[in-house]
Formats: sequence, C-alpha cells, structure tokens
Amino acid sequence: QVQVVESGGGSVQAGGSLRLSCVASGSIFGINPMAWYRQAPGKQRELVAGIASGGRTNYADFVKGRFTISRDNAKNTVYLQMNSLKPEDTAFYYCNVEVRSRYYWGKGTLVTVSS
Repeated sequence: QVQVVESGGGSVQAGGSLRLSCVASGSIFGINPMAWYRQAPGKQRELVAGIASGGRTNYADFVKGRFTISRDNAKNTVYLQMNSLKPEDTAFYYCNVEVRSRYYWGKGTLVTVSS
C-alpha cells in the first residue's frame, strides 16, 4: 500500500507565500513521478505542477513564474513553493504519486488566500 500525505496549507494574504509538502510512503520502489493538483469550490481539479523521476518539471500557465516544484528523492517527498499568491489560488491542493503505473492521492491540504 502507498500512503500520500500533504501538509503546509493555511491562510495567507494576497502576495504572501506558502510551502506545501507531500510525503509518499509504503510500497514504493525507485523514484516516482509526483505532481500537485488543486480544486477550487465549483471547479474541476487541475494540474498545478509536476515533476518526473528524472527531475523534469512542468507548470500550469497560471502558476508559472510564481510556484516552484521540487523533490527530495531520498525522502520520497515533493514540495510546492508558492509565492505571490492570489485569491484565485484558493483551493484544496492534492498530491499525486505514480508508482508502477498506478496513481495514489493524498486527502489534500487547504490553501486560502485573502485579498
């Protein structure tokens, strides 16, 4: 079994920063692709940023230049540094981990950005 746990969410004013963490544990073998998604109330879940096993990253247009995804392979952990936060960034942020072509999700961490 694979466990995925996010942390680091909270409330922040517009222009502020937060750093999210996601730890994958359990039956994990090797280095796995990981990604951050988010879902705002009444909206579909959308990809925020992803990082491949080899370290290649990709970002949604609406966060590029503001967010940075990184990983610590030894700890099976991925981070999302969020800067210049906007009210429209308010959402539940979910971590996704791919392990041998199967996908595992965390329960999410709430990010609230006030204006």
